[in-house]
Amino acid sequence: MALDLTLTVENEIAKITLAGELDGSNAADFKTKIEEAAAAEPQKLVLYMNDLEFMASAGLRVLVFSKQKMGAGVDVYVVGADEMIIETIEKTGLHHSLIIQETFA
Repeated sequence: MALDLTLTVENEIAKITLAGELDGSNAADFKTKIEEAAAAEPQKLVLYMNDLEFMASAGLRVLVFSKQKMGAGVDVYVVGADEMIIETIEKTGLHHSLIIQETFA
C-alpha cells in the first residue's frame, strides 16, 4: 500500500497526516513534507498517524530527522498511532523526544 501525506500549516502549527504504509520506498516523501513544514517555522509539528498501518525503520529515521530539523524549541507530536508503532518508537527511546498522544486539541 502507498503512503498518503497531507501537510497543512495554520496558527503556527504544522500538521502532517500520514495514511498507509511508511517504509523505505516512500520515507523520502515524508522527509520532504517535514522539510516543507520546517520552512514555515511552526511552533509545533503534529503528525497524525491514525491511518498509518505500518512504519519501517526508515520511518523512524525520518522521525529523528523531524526533531532535528524542527529544532529544540519546537514540540513534535505523534497523534493516534497504533500500539505497534508506539511500541517501536518506545523501543528506540525516541518517545523521550516526542510527545505521544491519542488526540490533539
